Amino acid sequence: MTAHISVLLNESVDALAIKANGFYVDGTFGRGGHSRAILERLGAEGRLLAFDKDPEAIACAQREFADDVRFEIVHDSFATLAPLLEARDQSGAVDGVLLDLGVSSPQLDEAERGFSFLRDGPLDMRMDTTRGQSAADWLNSARQDEIADVLWKHGEERFRGRIARAIVERRQLAPLTTTAELASLIDSAVPTREKNKHPATRSFQAIRIHINQELLDLERGLQQAVTVLRGGGRLSIISFHSLEDRIVKRFMRDEARGEPAGFGRSEAVLPRLRLLGKAHKAGAEELAQNNRARSAVLRVAERLEVLT
Repeated sequence: MTAHISVLLNESVDALAIKANGFYVDGTFGRGGHSRAILERLGAEGRLLAFDKDPEAIACAQREFADDVRFEIVHDSFATLAPLLEARDQSGAVDGVLLDLGVSSPQLDEAERGFSFLRDGPLDMRMDTTRGQSAADWLNSARQDEIADVLWKHGEERFRGRIARAIVERRQLAPLTTTAELASLIDSAVPTREKNKHPATRSFQAIRIHINQELLDLERGLQQAVTVLRGGGRLSIISFHSLEDRIVKRFMRDEARGEPAGFGRSEAVLPRLRLLGKAHKAGAEELAQNNRARSAVLRVAERLEVLT
């Protein structure tokens, strides 16, 4: 198993401009790399609230940080952030939110999780294995056009029709149950090859995103992050593929622009964010140590002061 290495660790944590007594949110705990770095910069009065869907990530957090009174972990999506803080009367009190999107190295490397086409295991793909529909359940029951739509929407797979048809034809003979079966089926269905890319790459990404509602969670989480940040609070987000980064980039851009009155809008919508610098990518040194950093993009914004 490959050890989990947090991508853009220093850059993403530096971007939070951590105050010793501040209140921060790590929306994607994973194996705790970013949380650990945040806690190292917090004083005794600082607080860190972390989220993760994965029960194994929750267990890791409880093992490592059980004795740290500054730390709390919630077994849920970061898209539940705003309601949780509103219930605690802490909305607008957060000094920084960090999101490290996508799938973690342990999830990819553990065959039994079903995320990787490189390792044969049960066709699961759920980040939260305690609830929801597995990839096998969905693929063996969804309509052909629904499967094709997901492969395009979340994977931009141009051979989506061929792959969806092959899946439906195969399941009529026997249900798909393993990652190797699915990867082999896709390999046979795709007529051409992208250089240095397995033909199942896009499909596995698309199915995983659909099963875990990753982009929907991201859209909801971004909106909520802005509402819980205090004026001057930072939003630090690492994305790993164009679909994620597109959502983050557009959201930050739109929140930094606001919208004028007119064109059917009676009042102007004031900007809520200020963009901080340009998109940041991993340097040569990090890429040499961690190949998975090659697609990572960090974007940072600051909450403008809330007018009262």
